[in-house]
Parts: sequence; C-alpha cells; structure tokens
Amino acid sequence: MDDLDRRLINRLQLGLPLVRHPWQALAQELDSSSTELLDRLHELLNDGVLTRFGPMFDIDRLGGAFTLAALAVPEPRFEAIAELLADMPEVAHNYRREHTWNMWFVLACPSEQAINDTLLHIEHLTGLVPLNLPKEETYHVGLYFPV
Repeated sequence: MDDLDRRLINRLQLGLPLVRHPWQALAQELDSSSTELLDRLHELLNDGVLTRFGPMFDIDRLGGAFTLAALAVPEPRFEAIAELLADMPEVAHNYRREHTWNMWFVLACPSEQAINDTLLHIEHLTGLVPLNLPKEETYHVGLYFPV
C-alpha cells in the first residue's frame, strides 16, 4: 500500500462527493485519475485490504427490518456455516467473536416477519438456535480510522 492508497482510503471514509461524476472530483482532489482510483479500489478489495465498499442504507426508513444475531457454532463446523450464511442474501455480513456465541451476523429483510422466518430457516439449516438481538435504539457514531 502506497501513499495514494492511504489517501484514497482516508478520503473514502468521509463519503463520495455528491456530484454527477464523483470519481472525477476525487481524482482531482487526490491528484490522480478516476481510472487509477477505481483500479486501486478494486485492488484493495481483491487483496482483502478493504472488505467492503458501498452505501449505508437506513433500512428502517426504507420500510425494512434488520437485526444482529449470533450462533454458538462448534469449531469443526465454523467455516461451513460461515459460508452458508455468506451465501444468504439476507445476511449483510458475519464475523467471528471470541465467545460462546462465536458467530455474529446482521440480517436485513423486508419485514420483521421475514427476520423471524430467516432465523427459523437458519436454525433448520444448521441445527443451531440463533440468538436474536434486535435494535432497541439508534445511535449515530461517526467512525474514521486514518490509515
């Protein structure tokens, strides 16, 4: 990772410019070209330096529902169940935690009923009962990790 990669990551954490051609505006700001910035972004994603690049939606305002959930997965089954969840369109992301509830994931669905149906489906597929942790209150925290 070089200086331009670092500047690109730092700048993208602040959001894209709200203009007709955001990559051109970023290129001008970072003394680069839009093609180079997009190529670097794809490289950073392919190399695993970045795990995700995309918009953040307020699913409640869009009429949907989401929840944080967890599974207590036996270690020999962890990777297989992680892949199973990753293939589900309702699962925004999942990750490992050092705890009895060692697999955490976020579900985004069109309704509360769809959340419940999806949790039951996961239980049926895995034989493990998910822990459902729905949001009680919204907090807006701006995160910025300078690279």
